[in-house]
Amino acid sequence: MTIKASSSRQIDALIANLSAENVVTRETAIARLTLLGARAVERLIAAAGSATPSSARAAAWRALEGIGDSRALEPALTALASRDLEPEIGAGAAGVARVHLRGSHGAAALDRLAAALLDPTRHETVRLAALRALRDLEPATIAPILASLANDSNGLIRLEAGLRASAPGIADDPGAVLALAADGKLPDDPATLRHALAHSAESLSLPLMLKIVERVREREGAEPTRVREQWRMARAAAHVALAHRGSRLAVYDLRESLETAKGALPVEFLAAMTLIGDATCLEAIAGAHAKSKDSWWRQHLSEAFTAIVKRERLTRRHAVLKRIEKRWPGMLNDIGAGRAG
Repeated sequence: MTIKASSSRQIDALIANLSAENVVTRETAIARLTLLGARAVERLIAAAGSATPSSARAAAWRALEGIGDSRALEPALTALASRDLEPEIGAGAAGVARVHLRGSHGAAALDRLAAALLDPTRHETVRLAALRALRDLEPATIAPILASLANDSNGLIRLEAGLRASAPGIADDPGAVLALAADGKLPDDPATLRHALAHSAESLSLPLMLKIVERVREREGAEPTRVREQWRMARAAAHVALAHRGSRLAVYDLRESLETAKGALPVEFLAAMTLIGDATCLEAIAGAHAKSKDSWWRQHLSEAFTAIVKRERLTRRHAVLKRIEKRWPGMLNDIGAGRAG
């Protein structure tokens, strides 16, 4: 495939950003490289096997997983066979193998993933990634593999394999709670999830943190009113954890939550929005402020609105502020942004 010089320079710049210390920069680079697709594959394969920091190589594997190009499979299988790679890189390679389980090279991917999973000497992170990849196959296909884990020495592996009805002590392992939550296995008690988020949120990748937000929102909507608020508080805690890492991956959920709320939300929603909210959040805040009669909630909305305007250096000439003033005349003064130039 011929790659234009402009595209080549863009790809090189994005791959360089995979080594950035700022997680937002890295996540943005992964997303853009995924969109570039086949044009970025060869450069990403080289980056995944380079001597760059492990976080950059893991990010390259994640982009390759998102692209799903068959050229990445053989390097991924080679990486999975290595015992010397960092766990996050092995997990990234497992993600690439997963994409090809149902393709023409599915047998090779299955064999390598199964080998990594069934090897008790491999790091737990790699084994869990292999197990979750194999879950994409039909239950009958992987049943013999799961059965062989019945006596595995790793309790989390047994739990993930579904071979134990319960796992004593799992709630005492915040990292395990979060890993399971990202995979859709939420704890029975939302307080357990909030505890895990408070103690181990930085151990999880940002895309998996986003999955927790989405899984909790689904659970929240399915619960009766008396427990729904507890799950909403857990979702708010996940938003705060993302915001403290500078991630805007879930900003859309913050906006939608404000737009659809019938009353005050847990204040952590606004804490997260204050940290990472942008101009796209302001109309949702203004709308919530306009319909609320709760002075406490209106005050917090005003503070969040003002903080975003100040951080983003917005003036009254900005299109969003113009729309707000047109829809709700006097709102900018009422909400505390009257000093915007």
